[in-house]
Amino acid sequence: MVMNVTSAVEKRSSVRAFLNNPIPNELIKELLTKSSRSASGGNVQPWKIFVINNSAMNDFLEFQRNWTKPETPAYDIYPPKLKEPYRTSRYELGEQMYELLGIGRDDKDARLTQVMQNFRFFGAPCAFFCFVDRQMGPPQWSDLGMFLQTFMLLAKEAGLDTCAQEAWSMKHDSVSKFVKAEDSDILFCGMAIGYRDENAAVNLLKSERRPLTEWAKFL
Repeated sequence: MVMNVTSAVEKRSSVRAFLNNPIPNELIKELLTKSSRSASGGNVQPWKIFVINNSAMNDFLEFQRNWTKPETPAYDIYPPKLKEPYRTSRYELGEQMYELLGIGRDDKDARLTQVMQNFRFFGAPCAFFCFVDRQMGPPQWSDLGMFLQTFMLLAKEAGLDTCAQEAWSMKHDSVSKFVKAEDSDILFCGMAIGYRDENAAVNLLKSERRPLTEWAKFL
């Protein structure tokens, strides 16, 4: 039975523990091709995608382990002074995740170890990096979001799980070097792709959404 859009939206989540089951490149090609039909202002299609899979994943992780040069973050992931209600939403999600993992508020080392799992794609066997030309502005960056969301829903329909990772923007220099990105390109995010580990406690995390009445007005 083909999954409908509503079901894909409801079942999609940011998976933070994957099985090592291989993903064929042909499936990723199919999903990316379908995703390219996502909305794009002026049909600019600003996304630039670099897929790492199979031996390329091993090569990349080894490259990362050996990288010793400074990194320049591509952009600020969150505003410096995140105001309410956004600050609370972010804070509560983090606390829910660490509670599921049994990591206390004062266990800084364990929290850091969990954060660093970002840079191993949470064990996913496949991933891609999404870059955008520095010339592009907020409208084109919004196109990236629509492209990525389309990919994640199509991946869910195909039985795969994902995690969009803006954390990779902090590794702009090393990632750009590995994928041989152009100097004019900015690393927007990574995308971990694979099958969720059903036995991992962290994958029980279900983020809360603020009620409609708080953010929508019918005039």
